Amino acid sequence: MIELLFLDVPQPTVISQISALYQDTGWWEEAPHHPDRVRQLITGSHCFVAAMEGETVVAMGRAISDRVGDAYIQDVTVATPWRGQGIAKKIIRSLIARLRSDGIDWIGLIAESGSRGLYEPLGFVEMPNAAPLVLKHA
Repeated sequence: MIELLFLDVPQPTVISQISALYQDTGWWEEAPHHPDRVRQLITGSHCFVAAMEGETVVAMGRAISDRVGDAYIQDVTVATPWRGQGIAKKIIRSLIARLRSDGIDWIGLIAESGSRGLYEPLGFVEMPNAAPLVLKHA
């Protein structure tokens, strides 16, 4: 049975599994990040959710925020063997509920290509006249 946990002080085994999820998703191409850096990523987020099956991290998601009015959901991913079970939707709903309970009214995200079908049924809509941008490294 999958259990969602908000992480505050992640244990070393959880940190290594989260690092592996980032790599498996293709978001981190280099070797595993140093555990302190992953810990900072988790603790520096407004909130970070891990979906656990026993002691195994099977999915994750997080929100970053100014802690006053705006937040962005990001890094939502589910390990391949657990996809198609609604875990990502549960993570997103839990992040939204937490953000709203913390007084955050504006919640955005940048959806990867082909993932609109996940987010739109949860209430997310395209922002007119907006385009995601990223700083290009020289």
